[in-house]
Amino acid sequence: MAESLKIKVTIAGRVYPLVVRNEVEEEGMRKAANKINELVAKFEKNYAVNDKQDVLSMCALQFASLVEINAIQDKEDTIEAEKKLNKISELLSNHLD
Repeated sequence: MAESLKIKVTIAGRVYPLVVRNEVEEEGMRKAANKINELVAKFEKNYAVNDKQDVLSMCALQFASLVEINAIQDKEDTIEAEKKLNKISELLSNHLD
């Protein structure tokens, strides 16, 4: 089993030490931190925000809402795919009878 890696990421000007399992997890953490920092900079530039906590809360809301929106869309896509598959199954069944 591979050893854990100790890394440091900077988010909104603060350094956070992390332990990750492998290089893939490290890359994911670093990319996530970069996306957060980009969003922090965007919010600070476009809105009159005095507190980093407010900016980070807005970032958390942005990322969490994307997860929820994707989950809703995935569910809707699954339901639509099931309807289409049922229709195809019905057509095949009628054709074979």
